[in-house]
Amino acid sequence: MLEVSGQLNDRGIADLPDLLRAGDMVVINDTRVIPAGLTGKRGAAKIEVTLHRRIGGHAWRAFARPARRLSQGDVIAFTADFSAVVGAKLDAGEIELSFDSNYDLAQKLRDHGVMPLPPYINRAQGSKARDGDDYQTIYATHDGAVAAPTAGLHFTPELFANLSKRNIGVARLTLHVGAGTFLPVKADFIRDHHMHAEWGRINRETCAAINQAKQRGGRVIAIGTTSLRLLESAADQDGILHPFEDETAIFITPGYRFKFVDLLLTNFHLPRSTLFMLVAAFAGLERMRAAYEHAKAQNYRFYSYGDATLLHRGDAA
Repeated sequence: MLEVSGQLNDRGIADLPDLLRAGDMVVINDTRVIPAGLTGKRGAAKIEVTLHRRIGGHAWRAFARPARRLSQGDVIAFTADFSAVVGAKLDAGEIELSFDSNYDLAQKLRDHGVMPLPPYINRAQGSKARDGDDYQTIYATHDGAVAAPTAGLHFTPELFANLSKRNIGVARLTLHVGAGTFLPVKADFIRDHHMHAEWGRINRETCAAINQAKQRGGRVIAIGTTSLRLLESAADQDGILHPFEDETAIFITPGYRFKFVDLLLTNFHLPRSTLFMLVAAFAGLERMRAAYEHAKAQNYRFYSYGDATLLHRGDAA
């Protein structure tokens, strides 16, 4: 783990409790990744689909490949008794799919879906059975994500126990991470990039616990950019967190004024991504450039199954 504060410090993830203070609050995202990758046919054409957001009881937004082979009303057959109808074609390979209301869709996905690994994990043999465990945090609870909140993959029972011993609190929220989190920024101007919405929830009890920690002088440590984005979506301009149950498409770029989060634990991100823009906004662009150069020189591992950074807010350094 690379600590990015006023300087760069090489640490292990087990050192995290020592870098925090009694009274701090760690906030984790307890979403659970579903096996949202499906392969089917439209006629003789092979179609690969990744579900990424439920938009109704039996309707989903999805990314399809090749989407150019699909038209509204087409039926994609995944098995002899499992299919979906294309409801609409959208931009950038995105479609809407409607499933039969008689399906137990969760069971169908368990039977026929695969874990939707990030596109940079390129395996000739495809997804493995163990991905169902490896690409999942140990505290994953609520089904709905199609990408893991990967900063949480570093957490173990021993790490949670050591946080507790140091009187560092842990709070849970839920943000169902969508596949849009991996889309590169192709627009020439940031304002022209379209952020995909994701559904999240923070309940009243969690808000009260986190607000009380703040009021007592504790810091809020977001575990992952997903936790940070939901916290910033639910906080007001006075730095008070409110219950939240809705979609958020918050797009955090340099110049954003953070309202609530004090530290961020996150992995190393792809260039030209919304996630790198977020960490640059949080810690400062030049500090992040220096951190990434240091990480490369020290052979840190990048991306979902890689190492982590602990970022202190640039405006607080």
